[in-house]
Amino acid sequence: MTMRLFLTLKDMNWTDIHPCFEFYNATYIISHNPSILCVFIYIVLFCLCLATVCGNLLVIISIVYFKQLHIPTNYLILSLAVADLLVGVVVFPFSMAQTLTSCLYQETVFCKIRDCFDVTVSTSSILNLCCISIDRYYAICNPLTYKNTVTVRVAGVMIFMTWSVAAMIGISIIIGGHSQGTCDEMCLVDVVLTNVTGPILAFFTPAVLMICIYMKIFIVAQRQRNSIQISKGGVISKTERKATKTLAIVMGVFLLCMTPYFLCIVFLPLASETPPFSLIEALNWLTLSNSMLNPFIYAFFYSWFRSACKIIAFGQIFKSNLANTKLM
Repeated sequence: MTMRLFLTLKDMNWTDIHPCFEFYNATYIISHNPSILCVFIYIVLFCLCLATVCGNLLVIISIVYFKQLHIPTNYLILSLAVADLLVGVVVFPFSMAQTLTSCLYQETVFCKIRDCFDVTVSTSSILNLCCISIDRYYAICNPLTYKNTVTVRVAGVMIFMTWSVAAMIGISIIIGGHSQGTCDEMCLVDVVLTNVTGPILAFFTPAVLMICIYMKIFIVAQRQRNSIQISKGGVISKTERKATKTLAIVMGVFLLCMTPYFLCIVFLPLASETPPFSLIEALNWLTLSNSMLNPFIYAFFYSWFRSACKIIAFGQIFKSNLANTKLM
């Protein structure tokens, strides 16, 4: 995901290689007779890629097309869906082709481009979730001033800043020369910067921030629910509560998918042995699979998303103008 573990060929166990590779004359080459496991892996990853693209396209089309959904919260969800879509369109194919381009064993322009996209969309996802948590904080903790505080323009600025920061970090990967490829001569500074400082700044700090915000939201929501002195205008609507619950689940799933990989990165320098290649790849794909899960969460909790999906799936938006349709 954001930063692949630094590995060297001498650290790798010769028997612990990708099922699509074979070791021949001291080098790794693509197997001419791929194993059943190799074929199965690519079928599963292709299905994962397809589900990610289709699911997030439905989210994007729904929010863009139906005017009922043109609200600040949904624009932030739209930005997150764009990041997830780019994971399916760009990062997934690059990651699947990683074996064929030997990103594990050498550093090439292709591998650097892959890293740039990977880091950019990963950082964007994290920052988008931070923006969503801030939106939910104002919606629940300051319901009276929420609509005047978090406007469409404010949401637009948050989205612009999110993608700008993510792009700068992604480009810095290429400029700085830090890649997800191998590192034959690795100094302690590289290990600390890439395996410790990077994850702390790019993942753990935003994660702790989001957890603190949602804990505050939960406490305030419980307090207001039990209070009988709230004015009618300040009561949190059922819709806002449900949206907050759904987006908290999105954040929770995100953390469950991401945390194992980043913990692996942080503690790698302390390990006496290099983790198996299969474990590293499994954790990496667990992080990528998060981009597929969000549309399923929306489908489970949001009736408007299910209604929009039915209209889009049956092609009704091409037959007549349904932009003003009231989604239930």
